[in-house]
Amino acid sequence: MAMNPSFTKRQKELSRQAHNAEKAKKREQRKEEKKRKVRDGEGEDPDIAGIVPGPQPQADDEASPPS
Repeated sequence: MAMNPSFTKRQKELSRQAHNAEKAKKREQRKEEKKRKVRDGEGEDPDIAGIVPGPQPQADDEASPPS
């Protein structure tokens, strides 16, 4: 049994709107995750915490001349 073309078209439009709403929701979630990552990433990197830029003092074993 064939359906009314206008009914079919309306169903297709509703489906497309629902799909676009879902995509927009996911897009917003990704945007929030990126903001959260940036906020969490702020501050000092724990791997380089306490390192002073510039010339470093010589280590004890490198300071003495070889005998």
